[in-house]
Amino acid sequence: MKSLLLSIVLGLMLVQPALSRTPGEVEVGAVLRDVPMRGIAGPSRMLSDYRGKPLIINVWASWCGPCREEMPSLQRLARRAGGKFNVVGISTDDYIDRATLFVKQTDTSFDNFIDSRLVLEHMLGAERLPLTLLVDAKGRVLAKYYGAQAWDSPAALALVSKAFGVKL
Repeated sequence: MKSLLLSIVLGLMLVQPALSRTPGEVEVGAVLRDVPMRGIAGPSRMLSDYRGKPLIINVWASWCGPCREEMPSLQRLARRAGGKFNVVGISTDDYIDRATLFVKQTDTSFDNFIDSRLVLEHMLGAERLPLTLLVDAKGRVLAKYYGAQAWDSPAALALVSKAFGVKL
């Protein structure tokens, strides 16, 4: 019964289906294509550099109120993960200075990249922000969640633990 209640709560809180697909969008169950990512406060990397560990990808913009709301919980989740999985942010801002300021203002320490050409935005399906994806160690998309979430809440921690097979 407790498990059923948790599933219903998670479904209501986190699972929000996409209304439409973006051009070239990778669907849940498919493997993400390898693309270069331009670093905001760190080096540029390839998406495939994150293979080998589960990955949470958060797509955000500096002008997005819900993104600002959500970012501290992602930071706390990344710290709590203790290396069991990676968390990365993808900014859809047009200007790197705005994205850099957002990362500093939100005191975000996990890797963040800028996608001013919208390659990742389209591939990930970010027609609404924020968007968070759970990706397995092989690069397969496990789930997509639209809208701000409390990623360090008990329900979200249970969801991430189950999806990635880790204890948080």
